[in-house]
Amino acid sequence: MDILIIGIISYLVGSIPFGLILTKIFLKKDIRDIGSGNIGATNVLRTGNKTVGYITLFLDILKAVIPVIFVKIYYTDLLYLSSLCAFIGHVFPVWLKFKGGKGVATYVGILFAINIYFGIIFALSWLIIFALTKYSSLSSLIASISVPVYLLITVQFNDVFFFIVMFVLIFFTHRENIKRLKNKEETKTKIY
Repeated sequence: MDILIIGIISYLVGSIPFGLILTKIFLKKDIRDIGSGNIGATNVLRTGNKTVGYITLFLDILKAVIPVIFVKIYYTDLLYLSSLCAFIGHVFPVWLKFKGGKGVATYVGILFAINIYFGIIFALSWLIIFALTKYSSLSSLIASISVPVYLLITVQFNDVFFFIVMFVLIFFTHRENIKRLKNKEETKTKIY
């Protein structure tokens, strides 16, 4: 019963579409009609309102941190289930006909909640690649693989499978970006 309840609650918290909610309230726009049509923080930044973009980023991270930290404290054996369900909630929210974001900010929340060092590894990798390329998508892809690579290098094989699965999911959500990167058509992102 705990598995079902934790899975559902983690999914529902993860599925809150903050990008859509905030742009409707503060910008009177539907984020799905702007840029890539994605509800995530990167697309919210494309509205030109950095404040709403950064608040979206913070809340998309927080909506993973809250259920995952709770489960880490009280139901440790269900940590990865909660993490996966929160991520899936963001990518496939029931409220938006299962069309959500790409899951990167939510994944960042998962990483920091599971192990602060994993979050730092992701963040540093993302910042370095972004500083070099200005491509948010490429930065996210490389940062996502950095965590399982770190685990393999440090011989922490127990956790590596989950993080490889997460990388595969992020690779899947970025498949259109990968095509655009390959064709040199990807849009660069301004984060400040």
